[in-house]
Amino acid sequence: MRRGLRKTGRVPLVVMLAAMLATALLWAAAAPADGLPRGIMAVDPRPAPLFELADMDGERYRLRREGGWRFVHFWASWCGPCRREMPALARALPKLADMGIEVVIINTGENEDTVFEFLAAVAPHLPSLLDTDGSVTEAWRPRGLPATFLVDPRGDIRYLALGGRPWDSAPYLAFLRGLTTKPPAE
Repeated sequence: MRRGLRKTGRVPLVVMLAAMLATALLWAAAAPADGLPRGIMAVDPRPAPLFELADMDGERYRLRREGGWRFVHFWASWCGPCRREMPALARALPKLADMGIEVVIINTGENEDTVFEFLAAVAPHLPSLLDTDGSVTEAWRPRGLPATFLVDPRGDIRYLALGGRPWDSAPYLAFLRGLTTKPPAE
């Protein structure tokens, strides 16, 4: 009996240590080698699809080809990572505006009442455009939600972030600030 207890007491510890080591190795392997914050990828530049959508007040917004840096974010209220990310995005919004980055938040495939109820509960001051039929989302081709595209001043998509990100944290804000202080790459 003592031998069995001692043995079972060690096996979970060994398994737990092996799992911790494997997790640490996976995180180290996933660390960005290019200096970008975790989860942001540089992409081959392509023109950002142009669109026009209304917000919850019926005001129309048109994405133009050229301008400053644009932060184009797709989300939905049924998306768990989107729900968790919204408060950080709401906190980052004034900082991004101060940097001169235009923030374009697009709800995909939901009606105005659903969007209004959700935002009222988690981020009441966060503006969102409504892509109720999903056509704009389809044109941008995110591979999941949430998805954030960073569009350079010439209108080309330069970076992509898939999944929720702590946009209000220092590494992400420093990266975004850096975009506005250097000219886009050719």
